[in-house]
Amino acid sequence: MISNVILQNTIEGLKSITKTDLTIVDLDGKVLASTFDDVQMNETEVINFAESPADSQAIKNNQFFKIYDDYQVAYVLVANGNGDDVSMVGKVAAFQIQSLLTAYKERFDKDNFIKNLLLDNLLLVDVYNRAKKLHIATDVRRVVYILETSQGKDYSTLEAIKSLFAGKKNDFITAVDEKSIIIIKELSDSDGPDELEKVAQSILGILECEEEGTTHVAYGNIIRELKEVSRSYKEARMALDVGKIFFGDQDVIAYSSLGIGRLIYQLPIPLCKMFIKEIFENKSPDDFDEETLVTINKFFENSLNVSETSRQLYIHRNTLVYRLDKLQKSTGLDLRVFEDAITFKIALMVVRYMKYMETLEY
Repeated sequence: MISNVILQNTIEGLKSITKTDLTIVDLDGKVLASTFDDVQMNETEVINFAESPADSQAIKNNQFFKIYDDYQVAYVLVANGNGDDVSMVGKVAAFQIQSLLTAYKERFDKDNFIKNLLLDNLLLVDVYNRAKKLHIATDVRRVVYILETSQGKDYSTLEAIKSLFAGKKNDFITAVDEKSIIIIKELSDSDGPDELEKVAQSILGILECEEEGTTHVAYGNIIRELKEVSRSYKEARMALDVGKIFFGDQDVIAYSSLGIGRLIYQLPIPLCKMFIKEIFENKSPDDFDEETLVTINKFFENSLNVSETSRQLYIHRNTLVYRLDKLQKSTGLDLRVFEDAITFKIALMVVRYMKYMETLEY
């Protein structure tokens, strides 16, 4: 049902044009909105009118009008005064509010449909039937974005996102939890990866007041049918989680760029623990000192290049070789050997994934 605030704003706007005081009451005679300062309604008059067959009626110094929602009386509008002019104002006002009811109901129905579509709660036949009823195209290109901020899904953030996509009636903005905002963006036939990235950056740009690293935007792959929206949503959700684990310094992450992180994210924890035990025996990367960890990460960043790594660490080449030899003795892995380097890199990622999953348990 439409909010009382919107009803109040509507009749105040109508009064400013027509100079006629208006009141909206429910079917029990309770005042919901009014332009009178201290309005007092006769509940018996309202109830009797609502139950009568008439659509409008003059009662004392007021004119009553019924406002329908799906052929059922939803409200009673009371216009102050008599005469043809007041009657015309009342009819126009009743029609305007009735149109608002229809528009808001359709908006609510669309939002409810989109939420169920995202969560994969609809049968295939229901997807197409309801989409047709709600005038939603089923065979256009779309992609799902998820926005998550440190503030959660507050009103100002939601309104900012809606303003960004204002006027684009084929885009949908909704939420299925208290932490994130979901955008289903319709795409043209020519839109590709570059356009998807630009949209993500524009979402971040409108929230530039947020601190760096506290706002994340993730998106899935492009889908071509409405029934596949839930798949793009699941991909975006995975991208958001995997991004936090392995790409914490990135504010925007695409499902298509997750790489090996996507595989590790889907591994069962017992298998991860077994793998780490096989690689490090009774040790863990957490046991390495800060100097060793910095050396390892910098060595990977420079594609296993000893000279460049030693230069960036401001140490002698022999010092770096000594550290790598020491690491080899403790782990049995020589990071200068490509296969060992891959094993070590994956092990570090697995440990990071396990630590993230542990935080979710508390």
